[in-house]
Amino acid sequence: MSIPLLTSVVVVYLAIIGFLSLRAWRTTTSTSDYLIAGREIHPFVMAISYGATFVSTSAIIGFGGAAAVFGMSLQWLTFLTIIIGIFIAFVFFGRRTRIMGLNLNAHTFPEFVGMRFQSTRLQGAMAALIFIAMPLYASVVLMGGAKFVAQILAIDYNIALFFLTIIIAIYVIMGGLKAVMYTDAFQGSIMFLGMVTLLCVTYYKLGGIITAHEKLTNMKEIAITIFGAKGHTGWTNFPTFGSEYWLVVVTTIILGVGIGVLAQPQLIVRFMTVKSNRELNRAVLIGGIFILVVVGVSFVIGPLSNVFFYYENPETLGKIALIAADKNVAQIIPLYISAAMPQWFTALFMVTLLSAAMSTLSSQFHAMGAALGRDIYEKALGQTGNTIVLTKVGILFAILISYFLAWALPTFFEGGTAIIARGTAIFFGICAAAFLPMYFGALYCKNMTRRSAWAGFFTGTLVSIFWLFFIHIKESKPLLVCRNLFGVDSLAEGTLWTVVDPLVIALPAAIIVTVLFNINQQTECSKAHIDTCFDKIK
Repeated sequence: MSIPLLTSVVVVYLAIIGFLSLRAWRTTTSTSDYLIAGREIHPFVMAISYGATFVSTSAIIGFGGAAAVFGMSLQWLTFLTIIIGIFIAFVFFGRRTRIMGLNLNAHTFPEFVGMRFQSTRLQGAMAALIFIAMPLYASVVLMGGAKFVAQILAIDYNIALFFLTIIIAIYVIMGGLKAVMYTDAFQGSIMFLGMVTLLCVTYYKLGGIITAHEKLTNMKEIAITIFGAKGHTGWTNFPTFGSEYWLVVVTTIILGVGIGVLAQPQLIVRFMTVKSNRELNRAVLIGGIFILVVVGVSFVIGPLSNVFFYYENPETLGKIALIAADKNVAQIIPLYISAAMPQWFTALFMVTLLSAAMSTLSSQFHAMGAALGRDIYEKALGQTGNTIVLTKVGILFAILISYFLAWALPTFFEGGTAIIARGTAIFFGICAAAFLPMYFGALYCKNMTRRSAWAGFFTGTLVSIFWLFFIHIKESKPLLVCRNLFGVDSLAEGTLWTVVDPLVIALPAAIIVTVLFNINQQTECSKAHIDTCFDKIK
């Protein structure tokens, strides 16, 4: 790797990030500026920021590596993300969220729900869940970025992790959501360019589109020999219905992330940053194209890396991607980039990965800081203070927690194997189960009660936690709670329930409980408050 080339690219990249952060800092003068970017963000910036926040190193490194194992079936997540995560989210959730958030003068997602149901306790409970659960998601994103930097520069993982964390901390704390969204837009543009270039270079390297996919299809018997017992039917086919791999792909990856995107606090707040629904309408097409390219390319490159390692790379001939990466899913894409791509592209893709990590992490740290400073300390506990200062303190705490988790997780979870994709799916699933029923009800059900919101929140949260600790073996086994209490790694050991994602159990349970607690009940909110919430919503 050419150090002068890499240094030049990184210096220019960081200089632009610094300029955008400084500009945001100079124009951030109020709580509204710091928490929701003053509600004046351009639709392009909003759409790319939304997409860049959603598509992190988890998608490129984590899920790209997972696609190298499961194959092209993961493209269904791309489709679901565009339909649910962009179209439905913007049109059916975003418009109402923007208007209702403006009517209520809400600055965060927990504050939005808390004010809708006139409950600061509910606001505090939601914020507490965010602050407790989101560090896992943030830590795996940090891991993905640091692993790639360490792989490319041949430096220690902990050194890469430290400097990546410091850089993000500086501009997030300094400029608030304006800095986050301005830099997101720039970083998202780099991600788009980097992924398009990666796709083109990959097809060129493998002899063209048709040749590459023919070779991958012809590797079907290899996949069946290695993974057939778990339901693998080839990298261009869907796993056998009802098999272990089918349940992982469908329940954890496709549904877990594809539905969970609707209830992501760091994404929902972006709906409140634009000044009209026209901006949201314009953002739909931009966001859809962005997701199609950045997510879709990751799920093409992953499977095709098997072709490269098996046929093209002299050092790994006869080895599929997972074996070439020593069975570490998180190392597949970094290894493929360093082995297959020219030096100039490696420099470009390092910046692409940095952009993916930094854009998502900045939003996560901001959301966690706002949850601790604004929602818990200032609102739920009723304390007074400078909201911006309190949020900055919260961001600092969130960064420290996420950093130490990213330092510890590779050792705790079997050398870090697949933890990047898994950590993302866990957080998305918890958010969907805990938040989605009451979020939908808050937007569309005028008579929804505070009690039903609480019931759905507790049900979704508790069922998710139970399933993670006692059923879903990917978490219950390393967490050891089930083993220490019952002497087994999972209460469902020996059955396929051990690979069923918590989302498909917890979300239906939360919906049912929310509806049952709302039947024949009258909302505690006054008619005047409800009219204010739904004012101008047609």
